[in-house]
Amino acid sequence: MGIIIRPIVTEKQTAITDKKENRVGFRVTPDANKLQIKEAIQNLYGVTVIKVNTMNYDGKRKSRYTKSGVVNGREASFKKAIVTLKVGDKIDFFANV
Repeated sequence: MGIIIRPIVTEKQTAITDKKENRVGFRVTPDANKLQIKEAIQNLYGVTVIKVNTMNYDGKRKSRYTKSGVVNGREASFKKAIVTLKVGDKIDFFANV
């Protein structure tokens, strides 16, 4: 299994990308370190990575009300990486769409 799970394309991440155009967010495996993330992105997308910032998120508790009563659950915890690319490099996730 690869280190990169999927890119993050949300409103919050798009706002970060609009402010600083050379930043991209990815959801990565929890045991990956910054050097592994950097190498994986450079090999996968063919860009030069300058810096990697990582964040660990705990899963949230969720509950919903159904006919049979309250159902309690939990979202999975995950690790997020914000990658800073070299000026001029760009990753276009929607090129093939």
